[in-house]
Amino acid sequence: MKYVEEVMETPIAAQADVVVVGGGPAGFSAAIHAARMGMDTILVEAAGQVGGVATIGLMSHWTGKTQGGFYEEVLERAKDGTAKRLINPEILKTTLLEMLQEAGVKLRLYTMAVGVIMNENTIEGIIVESKSGREGILGSIIVDASGDGDIAAKAGVPFVKGRPEDGKMQPMTTMFKVAGVDTERAVLPGSFESTYELPEGDLQTLAQEHLPFPAGHVLLYRSTLPGIITCNMTNCIDVDGTKAEDLTEAELVCRSQIGPIVEFLKRFVPGFENCYVISSASHIGVRETRHFEGEYTLTEQDILEAKVFEDWAVTKAHFNFDVHNLSGAGLDETGAQKLFPQQRGYTIPYRCFVPKNVERLLLAGRNISGTHLAHSNFRVMPICVNMGQAVGIAAALCVSSQITPRELDVTSLQTELTKQGVTASEPNKAGLVSS
Repeated sequence: MKYVEEVMETPIAAQADVVVVGGGPAGFSAAIHAARMGMDTILVEAAGQVGGVATIGLMSHWTGKTQGGFYEEVLERAKDGTAKRLINPEILKTTLLEMLQEAGVKLRLYTMAVGVIMNENTIEGIIVESKSGREGILGSIIVDASGDGDIAAKAGVPFVKGRPEDGKMQPMTTMFKVAGVDTERAVLPGSFESTYELPEGDLQTLAQEHLPFPAGHVLLYRSTLPGIITCNMTNCIDVDGTKAEDLTEAELVCRSQIGPIVEFLKRFVPGFENCYVISSASHIGVRETRHFEGEYTLTEQDILEAKVFEDWAVTKAHFNFDVHNLSGAGLDETGAQKLFPQQRGYTIPYRCFVPKNVERLLLAGRNISGTHLAHSNFRVMPICVNMGQAVGIAAALCVSSQITPRELDVTSLQTELTKQGVTASEPNKAGLVSS
């Protein structure tokens, strides 16, 4: 059965040089840099806060690493006297809003992008829904930093979901924090391959035996507050983050696991004997959905070779193949953390941000053009922040020159990035953790 709505006229509520969809790490960065380049910029975000998984997702820390670029500025602005890479979500929420306002970005929070305004194969704007009703927002360049690539999909950019052989995607997680932890004694495994021998047995093995499937691993991280630890332990498999019904299922499954996880921690893990839940994410963490086709697709081999592309846009990026088990708990058989062999930074070419088939559109964040395994590396927040920096600058250059992203001379982007401290030489080394 279908309901046919009457034909509606959608008012155009706003027009800007650059319209960014999604206020996560890639999106807020893209919006700030487009605005800093003098562009009239609008940022559309479905939630009431920006920061994505770093804030409303209650992520514990900035996992992965880059050198040179906007990520380091964010760390400096949001520090609260503790280790810089630890996230205080309340400070970060306010800091990011301040940075957006300082740059002159116009914010549209509590607003969901639901459609596109197309002229043949050119995107000219987006359709949004909010308390204000259904509206159109026009832009000279549209940046899709929505994570799932909702705008790119609606515009007709080709994509695949998940891993190529079966379309399965990495599991979802609801992060939560527990208080009452004796952090002097606390056992804190920070990766799937970290474990501890307890009187009752191996910690990770005990988790598989005692936690409700598909939960079954222990990932615990310090916070910026005394006695409080962030838990990355809920797990829901076989769900699709582009479907509301699957997001609902994942929310129910993950929340049903929080109680048993806390009881497990109190029973087995030193330092957690008196712990209790104090907060949980207001948005479930979605690791993987659509992989779009761009002018170039970044591969796992590119990362393993620490490849420096001639048209680099992101540089000195480093992480591991952080593939959460698609069939249960722990690290997937394709993943590599401690055994990840490449300790140098790699680059991401500008072509990965330019989608096929659609003009005046740029991708930023985990939805860029990359393989399933490459995505498990570049999806982390510091790398996405620096993606946003490059894409925001690229969008501004396109508007200034009245050209499409496909026509942009990448050397002009690299010149501006170099002025901002981003260079392609001397790759970095970095530690390995899981998200």
